Amino acid sequence: MSVGHARRWLGLGALALSMLALGFDMTILNVALTTLSEDLHAGTSELQWIVDSYLLVFAAVLLPAGLLGDRLGRKRLLLAGLGIFGAASLAGALAGGTGEVIAARAFMGLGAAIVLPLSMSMLPAIFPPEERTRAVAIWSAATALGLPLGPLLGGWLLEHFWWGSIFLVNVPFVVVGGGAVALLLPATKDPAAPRVDLAGSLLSMGGLVALVYGVIEAPVRAWTDPLVLGSFALAVLLLTGFVLAERRTGEPMLNMRLFQNRGFVWAVIAAVAANLVLGGLLFVLPQYLEAVQGSDVLGTGLRITPMLAGLLAGAIATDRVAARAGHKPIIVVGLLVLAAGLGWAASTGTGDGYGATAPWLVVIGIGAGLTLIPAMDAVLAALPPEEAGRGSGLVQTLRQTGGTLGVAGLGSLLAAVYRDRVSTGHLPAAAADAARGSIGGAAQVAGRLHDDGLLASARTAYVHGMDAVFAACGAATLAVAVLLWLFMPGQGRGDAVPAADVGESAHENAVP
Repeated sequence: MSVGHARRWLGLGALALSMLALGFDMTILNVALTTLSEDLHAGTSELQWIVDSYLLVFAAVLLPAGLLGDRLGRKRLLLAGLGIFGAASLAGALAGGTGEVIAARAFMGLGAAIVLPLSMSMLPAIFPPEERTRAVAIWSAATALGLPLGPLLGGWLLEHFWWGSIFLVNVPFVVVGGGAVALLLPATKDPAAPRVDLAGSLLSMGGLVALVYGVIEAPVRAWTDPLVLGSFALAVLLLTGFVLAERRTGEPMLNMRLFQNRGFVWAVIAAVAANLVLGGLLFVLPQYLEAVQGSDVLGTGLRITPMLAGLLAGAIATDRVAARAGHKPIIVVGLLVLAAGLGWAASTGTGDGYGATAPWLVVIGIGAGLTLIPAMDAVLAALPPEEAGRGSGLVQTLRQTGGTLGVAGLGSLLAAVYRDRVSTGHLPAAAADAARGSIGGAAQVAGRLHDDGLLASARTAYVHGMDAVFAACGAATLAVAVLLWLFMPGQGRGDAVPAADVGESAHENAVP
């Protein structure tokens, strides 16, 4: 499909604006939980569901959303997803209680799950291969920019407005982005896309919900808790049933032959690994900057921006050399740079100031940019055009689920090291439990008891836990780099799975 040069780049700007809103929505809530607790009288369980309702719906809907986009029209469903996300954001801003906020967050997760894979699937429809790497870089950078902007923008809004402003800020982004999408982007779909398989959709959605729920609960209840183990067992059962059903049906939701394409598989593994590392970093770093280095919320958001600068530098470098070098060498170099940055971060000491933190943030950002952008470009290159929606839904499902698993696992590692090292033997039982629970709890106890020794011990214990997290991430990243170098084919910009391998051939069609 031919789309004019100016129109496709303006259309990419519309997609980037939408992704920016999704990006900062993933982190903006973190700075508002205390305010929500006070203003809405929300308990710990209610706060947890305000966060988790979004994640559960988001994980469940990503996969079928891509298929629906292929079948019903990607632009049409993308606009519907933006509409749902914007309406739910407005409802959250006007909510009068925690139940309404939880419901609004669930619908925001629904809208985001539709927007994410379909915005990605639009890129190969409007950009030729020689421009796609740059388009993927801009699309990825928009999401990445939103992550540090979340706490920065959230802190500013909460200082000047009421708590509902953290939801209301999404609305103008959605309105402008949605209007631009409607005017600038072509309507595409695959007339030969399979019908939505209700049984398969329910199996995949149920399996992903069970998996994500188990991951969410594991750090709180322990990985051996019966509820957690039951959730994982149910996830394995349902997802196995989904795969078996897909192999038997004549019109599968997923093209299982994609997994025979080693270029596709290793590009997805690289993207999941980078996503896991970034998720873990954004989980542990804000607490380090605030509780150990003493930054406020606004300062924390600003101090994370060197990572974004590094990511943008990695994106620019990828754009310059991708056409000549191909995907594999850039991804491997990116993973090695990422591993080096994580190894540097793992040497952090309790007395280090921000001057020692900023350089390794830049290196990690460069490594992430050199990994994520060519990996996503390789994935899009491997997808048959008619399966862009389904394939994008699969990739985003794997990325987001992998990131959630990573945060849970790394959070458990951090908590275990922290609890083992923080000194609480001299405290009453209730205070000791609070101090062992988190560094924030230790800081509160130390403040009430004027116990400088406890605060120093908690900071040292947290840094040890953070170093362990970075060391584990660095080792895993290095292992992925080696495996990818050995087993990923050295093709140039990637080859799509031939239509003959898919079954019925189908072609991208414009819809008037």
